[in-house]
Amino acid sequence: MQPLDSFPLDARRRIKGVFADIDDTLTTDGCLTSEAYVAMERLHDAGFLFVPITGRPAGWCDHLARMWPVDAVVGENGAFYFRYDREARKLTRRFLADADERATSRRRLLEVGADILDKVPGSAFSADQPYREADLAIDFREDVAPLSPEAVDRIVELFEAAGATAKVSSIHVNAWFGAYDKLTMTRTMLAECFGIDLDAEKEAFVFIGDSPNDAPMFDYFPNAVGVANVRDLADRLSATPAYVTSRPAGAGFAELAAVLLGAHTQE
Repeated sequence: MQPLDSFPLDARRRIKGVFADIDDTLTTDGCLTSEAYVAMERLHDAGFLFVPITGRPAGWCDHLARMWPVDAVVGENGAFYFRYDREARKLTRRFLADADERATSRRRLLEVGADILDKVPGSAFSADQPYREADLAIDFREDVAPLSPEAVDRIVELFEAAGATAKVSSIHVNAWFGAYDKLTMTRTMLAECFGIDLDAEKEAFVFIGDSPNDAPMFDYFPNAVGVANVRDLADRLSATPAYVTSRPAGAGFAELAAVLLGAHTQE
């Protein structure tokens, strides 16, 4: 991982969109700071396509799509995208699985989750679980005392033994049934909403994140960026970003925004 100032100026100038994780990337200690929000707003107002790519639930993403300065939101680690048309006052909700499939998966996941809570002391269903449509989140450090890496690995192991996909964020282990991730739905969202072939244009986009469930994005995007706290989980990453900010969390996101905005003003 190279310092952010190693990001070549000509490459910065070609960037036309930013994808960002939320927890511990846009947020700092669980809060969205004014610095991060203003950075997000400045990117959007400058004409960058801006899309949060998050593990957070559908209920939250409905709010984000409507009220944040964003072009769309990908949620629950790729289970859906939401896009709000402000002129038409219409929210598009695009899920990979239909309602019946999601309900069946949810019942299976809750059974597995109950077994995990019994076998991994200190774990809990995430506080945002009631607002989820497609996945199950086990809290290991958001509203519970932080669990050990071994306990987190055990949660992943139990999900995978049940046939689920399990990914570790900075606060939760998210699990679902289905062959998708953040990158899969990002491709779909860009094609369906903006007519963009991501495989042909991936060098025109930056992804910024901090945790293991961001690894598919780090691996795919040549100009992927980690906020400084990505180093805390480096030993759990299957792929690392090309660049890393000097500051953590929301301040690191604001650092990237300033770099991109500055490159365009120098043209």
